[in-house]
Amino acid sequence: MDDPGWRARYRADKEEERRPAPQRGPDGRYQPVEQIYPVEEPFVGGFARPPSFPVPQPGPPAVPPKDGVWLLEDGQTHAPQITLSDSAQMSAVERSKNLRVRRMDPYLQFMAGPLLRYDTVDEQGVWRGAAMIITADAGSTYEPYPTLTFLYDPASPGSLSRTPSKLQKGGAQAYELGPHPADPNSNMPVAVMSEAAESSATLVHRQVPGQEIWVYNSNGGTFTFWRFMIEIPLAQNEMRVYYSVNGGQQFQFYVPGRTQNMRWAAYSCNGFSAGVNADDFCGPGFRSGYDPVWTDLLAHHAEEPFHALVGGGDQLYCDGIVREPELQEWVKESKPEKKRTLPVTGEMLSAIDRFYFNHYCQVFRSGAFARANSSIPMLNMLALGFLTSLVLMNHIDLIDGFGSYPDDLMMSPVFRTIGSRGYFFFLLFQCFINVEIDGLDDLRHPFKSLIIGGNGPFIPFPSHSFLAYLGPQTHMLLLDCRAERKKSQVCSQEEYTKVFSRVSKLPPTAEHLVIQIGIPIAYPRMVFLETALDSKFNPLVALGRSGAVGLAGFVNKFNADAELLDDLNDHWTAKGHKKERNWFIEETQKIAQAKHIRISFLSGDVHCAAVGVFKTLRKGKNAPEIQPPMDHRYMLNIVSSAIVNTAPPNAVLTMVATLASKTHKTLHHADTDESMVPLFDKDPNGTAAKSKYIMGKRNWCSARWDPASGDMVFDIRVEIEKGHGTTAGYAVRAPPPRWSR
Repeated sequence: MDDPGWRARYRADKEEERRPAPQRGPDGRYQPVEQIYPVEEPFVGGFARPPSFPVPQPGPPAVPPKDGVWLLEDGQTHAPQITLSDSAQMSAVERSKNLRVRRMDPYLQFMAGPLLRYDTVDEQGVWRGAAMIITADAGSTYEPYPTLTFLYDPASPGSLSRTPSKLQKGGAQAYELGPHPADPNSNMPVAVMSEAAESSATLVHRQVPGQEIWVYNSNGGTFTFWRFMIEIPLAQNEMRVYYSVNGGQQFQFYVPGRTQNMRWAAYSCNGFSAGVNADDFCGPGFRSGYDPVWTDLLAHHAEEPFHALVGGGDQLYCDGIVREPELQEWVKESKPEKKRTLPVTGEMLSAIDRFYFNHYCQVFRSGAFARANSSIPMLNMLALGFLTSLVLMNHIDLIDGFGSYPDDLMMSPVFRTIGSRGYFFFLLFQCFINVEIDGLDDLRHPFKSLIIGGNGPFIPFPSHSFLAYLGPQTHMLLLDCRAERKKSQVCSQEEYTKVFSRVSKLPPTAEHLVIQIGIPIAYPRMVFLETALDSKFNPLVALGRSGAVGLAGFVNKFNADAELLDDLNDHWTAKGHKKERNWFIEETQKIAQAKHIRISFLSGDVHCAAVGVFKTLRKGKNAPEIQPPMDHRYMLNIVSSAIVNTAPPNAVLTMVATLASKTHKTLHHADTDESMVPLFDKDPNGTAAKSKYIMGKRNWCSARWDPASGDMVFDIRVEIEKGHGTTAGYAVRAPPPRWSR
């Protein structure tokens, strides 16, 4: 259901028709479809010049600044609003003081960053994570190597001072972010350590040298990825950590207290599908339709900081890769057999890497998302859209399932290379991992939460799953459901064995295990649609294959299957995955009972909010129902999608909502019932909801452990009005395990 609708498809087709044919320049090279440039000024993260000193931008328009906040030497933060008349009335000292900013020494020219990543907390109570920056070598000084400085106070009070948000009361304009978090005039507060904090006798000051983990070599120069490993012994209370690179702009993030469970936020689908007009989602005070719901997440972070930011898949969309000029021979090849065997040229490989590098830098350094990934440590998994939102032929057809096509298609050189390089850049940008540097031994890996699984059948990497500590009572497993995927397999037995072995070693204090699996596992099925689309007698498929009556778009032109079939094949409930799905659910039930731990699933992908549930089957109308705290089979599937993308068409939402009330007997043999939770009694705007089970609006999810009840509280935050940056909450609780051991 990654299709935004026929209208979006029509718009994408027209845009593709208007796109000029690629032309080589005087140097014989093509102009890429997406090209970004280093940040002009020496401010970490691409902070803009003061508004009163505009700088002309030659050539293509620059990437929007990540943030317009200025950090003054006197510790004040604001965007300067100094006019010429104001300056004339100031002394030279006053003018200098009002316009002085922190500068890096030595200077680094940024392409993206800083980015933060959370790993885990080890047995000694040490928080482990990392920061990463990407710099342009031609404009940077590496003598000495880049250095990250971070400061924290173990004796800080348990209640940290925070900025209360007025977002829910007054809309986006009332929140301290200002009209838009990437606006050069934004008044968003940044990390500024007070004089009292800086003079604290218990303040800890640490410096970490940068590690060069990869160099991107392009026609425009070379660019270095610098990783800074961070270790912070947890204190009794929650701590605010300040950090900067080479003495430049100061940022902050939060780590929990030693006995505290983390607050975290989860999201998925951070982009728009082809043909969706982002401006339709841009409300008053925003510059982009990408930012409103992210601004809401940041507003909640300002009120009560999150310790981790969980990316549940589609952290960025890569549809544009096949608009690269060097790939057009493959894209426009109409004969499937020739398309399968077309070799990858050196130009193609360069274009693929160029696209991923530029697109990642563009997305990760822009707007509200950039504010989030530099202030909340990320914990990311790979799901559908990253490798698979490819455009095929001269028609926009999204491949919504890398691994869910026949093996001969998956092994085709171009297709396989796009997937392989996509996985490489996922590990690099989102996990700060380079296999060539870090190796494949998860017992000696710099990131301790990593679980290396089996080798991917179509990419030259093994699966990378993660088991992270989220507190004494809470842990999270991010299961890699992509690297090993085939049409008949989600994960290999080798991956399951290694993952379950690591889970079996969780400490006895663990009461909740959240399993991030990308695609929902308890969700309405469309088996009848899958069967119909897969049938050779389907008249629409036959007409689509012939190109008749305008139905060419109904089939995927890569292998002439029905357009939605690849999407359905990718779901856990698809015929090819049903047996594995049922086995996986039963295995997690065994783990829950043996470890005395509550298991919940977290998913995205479907561009809806929903909650599915597994529970012990009630045998007979008069049989008592086991209450959730006493039921080891009671498992919620929280579905939160999408934070940016549009919801599916109304017809699809209506169909899914109708199917949501259907009773499934698939697991009755295992004494397990499954259904959807009627969570949405009202629409976010207060009117009657169209469906109690499915909410087709943009959303994200916050999660916290309730110390009073021991419940894991999932609060799905749903956008109230499109593009306005405010949400309403729908909370559901996973109770702690209370059955007998």
